[in-house]
Amino acid sequence: MKMKLDPTVPSGTQMAQLPAKVRWKADNYNHLMEQPTLFYAVTLALCFLNQASELAVVAAWSYVVLRIIHSLFQALFNIIQVRFVLFILSNIPLMIMIYLTASRVF
Repeated sequence: MKMKLDPTVPSGTQMAQLPAKVRWKADNYNHLMEQPTLFYAVTLALCFLNQASELAVVAAWSYVVLRIIHSLFQALFNIIQVRFVLFILSNIPLMIMIYLTASRVF
């Protein structure tokens, strides 16, 4: 696109100039810096507490697989309805992990 980055332009203005298929990948990268960070913290907490039960491991791998599928859909097709379902489904194992961690800590 031969864009010149301009730090004085409001956030997101230059991104709007990019083709949608390019923005999907950038948006996906940003999303991977949001909710998955909670997953990382919960996973580390379960490991440090020595509470990585079979349920926790299954929930963790389920979350990872669902997020990979979500990322592929966002980066390649960006079908919002499919992404929404995958996002909701990925929240279920994450909530299980949060519950397991909270019940061990508190």
